[in-house]
Amino acid sequence: MTDLTGKVALVTGAGSGIGKAAALTLGKAGANVVVMSRTASEVDQTASEIRSAGGESLALSADTSDDAAMGELINRTVSHYGRLDIVVVNAGINGVWAPIESLKPEEWDKTIAVNLRGTYLTIHHAVPHLVRAGGGSIIVVSSINGTRTFTTPGASAYSVTKAGQLALVQQLALELGDRKIRINALCPGAIESEISDNTEQRGKELTEVPVEFPDGDIPLTDGAKGKAQDVADAVLFLASNASRHITGTPIWIDGGQSLLR
Repeated sequence: MTDLTGKVALVTGAGSGIGKAAALTLGKAGANVVVMSRTASEVDQTASEIRSAGGESLALSADTSDDAAMGELINRTVSHYGRLDIVVVNAGINGVWAPIESLKPEEWDKTIAVNLRGTYLTIHHAVPHLVRAGGGSIIVVSSINGTRTFTTPGASAYSVTKAGQLALVQQLALELGDRKIRINALCPGAIESEISDNTEQRGKELTEVPVEFPDGDIPLTDGAKGKAQDVADAVLFLASNASRHITGTPIWIDGGQSLLR
């Protein structure tokens, strides 16, 4: 049911963390995987690891918020492999977390551009090719922030983008259903990844609301963060025929973390 032999998958933000784990997992399942990131060296490494494991991969670089660049990237994907079946929309940033009165317009705009405009552009350019392939699966990596929890100090721009991603998924599930395209959202909690490297936090003490959580605020793991592979395994499920009757659905991958908040 999870054999993806002959399928072509595009994974954005595939240079590290969740995106890389998803790309490697899809490659092991037999898919031809196009790995994309703004950092060429990172996706070159991901593609190399997929090939070393016996898979097939193409590494491409682009800025997801750039319309022309994303159109060209997806056209190159289809030109190289002849089709597109699976799209994992993972590229994103935490951006700046700050009190709303000190969050600068350009900081807000950058987070919106990368996370929300980038999601739109990826799907916008991919859908015609998914239709030509007879259908497919889109998996959007959202977050518990903005969908179940709102306690991250200063994360207003980030939470808005993650809430927007889920709203887009549910809107498009109906719009794309009769074209046999499924679209779902994964909402990870605390996951071991490198996304914190692109986080700037200011004024935490001004926006944080003190809350006492039970010892280990991730019940399933006694407080330990999840692994990128935990999300990648869900990507494989949603990319495959095992999830053939699932669309418009958020899946929270957080060990119960968001239920405490």
